[in-house]
Formats: sequence, C-alpha cells, structure tokens
Amino acid sequence: MAAVANDSVNPDISLLRDINGLAKRSPHGVDRAVEILGGYGLIGLTLLLAALCWWRVARRAPVADAPAAVAGVAWSGLAAGIALLLNIPIRALVQRPRPSVDHDGLDVLVHGPAHHYAFVSDHATLIAAVAVGLFMVNRKAGAVAILLALAEGFARIYVGVQYPTDVIGGFALGAATTLLLAPLALAVLTSLATAVSHTRAAPLIYSRRHPRPTPADPTTPYPQQRADDKRLAA
Repeated sequence: MAAVANDSVNPDISLLRDINGLAKRSPHGVDRAVEILGGYGLIGLTLLLAALCWWRVARRAPVADAPAAVAGVAWSGLAAGIALLLNIPIRALVQRPRPSVDHDGLDVLVHGPAHHYAFVSDHATLIAAVAVGLFMVNRKAGAVAILLALAEGFARIYVGVQYPTDVIGGFALGAATTLLLAPLALAVLTSLATAVSHTRAAPLIYSRRHPRPTPADPTTPYPQQRADDKRLAA
C-alpha cells in the first residue's frame, strides 16, 4: 500500500508533491502543454537548437576554428547517446520505482510502462548532455539549452513521473559524460572534421562564404594562414 504519511520529512518527496500539486490546481490546457513539452517537446527544441548552432555558429566560425566547432556540436549529440547507454546499468542497479508506485495522491499526467524505473531520468540525462556540449561550443546557445534542460526537469516532476533526485541524477550523468569524455572525443572528432573539410562534404564544415581549404600544402591547411604568410613575406 502506497503511503502518504511522513512524506514531509523527506525533501525529495515533499518537493515532488509541491511541484506535482501545481498540476491539480492548473487548467487542463496547462497540464496538457507541460505534458507535451516534458515528453519530447523540449528535447526536440534542444536538438533543433543544436542544428541551428551547427548552421549559424560552428559553420560560420573562423576557418581555422570551424572543424573544432563542428566537432563540438557533433559531440553534444554523441555524448547524449553515450550517457543514455550508461544509464541502462544504473537503472538496473538502483531499480527505483516510479513515484506513483510508492506514494498516493499524486496527479500522474503521463502513464508509462509500470516496469520502467525512475532513477535516473533519461529525459534529463539526454537534454543535459546536449546542453553542456553546446555550452562548450557557444555560450549563448548553451545558456538557452541549459534553460530548456531546467524546464524539462521541472516538467518531469510536474507530470508525476520523476522524483527531483531522478532529474538531478540525470543532469549529473549527462553533464559528467559530456565533460569527462570531451578531451578524447573532441580530439578524434576534430581530426575527422578536418579530414571531411578536404572532401566534397566540406560544406558540412564551412559555410559557402569560406573557401574550402586545399590539402595541396599540408603545412598551410587553411586559406587565411596562407594569406598571412604572403603578407609576412612581402
């Protein structure tokens, strides 16, 4: 039998009830909007922001910096996938039931499979990994992504499917995966992006306003670098 008594002594549960209690007092339209956004709406917006970051920021970076910038955007998505994979054994080990299993009186707006565990939140893990990755590429885009991540965490608690600590754990897992693996991942991805820049797929790395670097002279891989050398020689 799920329990309500003594929930107030546990800040995790009391915060869950406070946030989820907003759903009981809000109009149906608000509940529906939070349900959609907390499902995959905010995640979709974050991925769209990542695509925009690649198009407007990474590809328009100075020529010498473009491969690293594109690699950073790519890493934000790859890190999210790795973090989700890491969460599989964590969930299996912790086996924390959804809040509604152990606590009565919650207004559960999303009814997923009962056998799915709550800790840590896949949604929070994914969106945090992407947000931190984008912040490493561009501060403005990253700040917007972090705000979207916070909204996602709030929505997951609001609809009654995650404890606050599930969300915090997801944020920690996503951020840690992105940051700790970044040095090796970015080195590999930057090398790959640089190699792509010498192929027909170069528009993935540079915008059209940048001339594509030619591999004819490996000592001067970027046009701007060759121009600087000519000025010095003059």
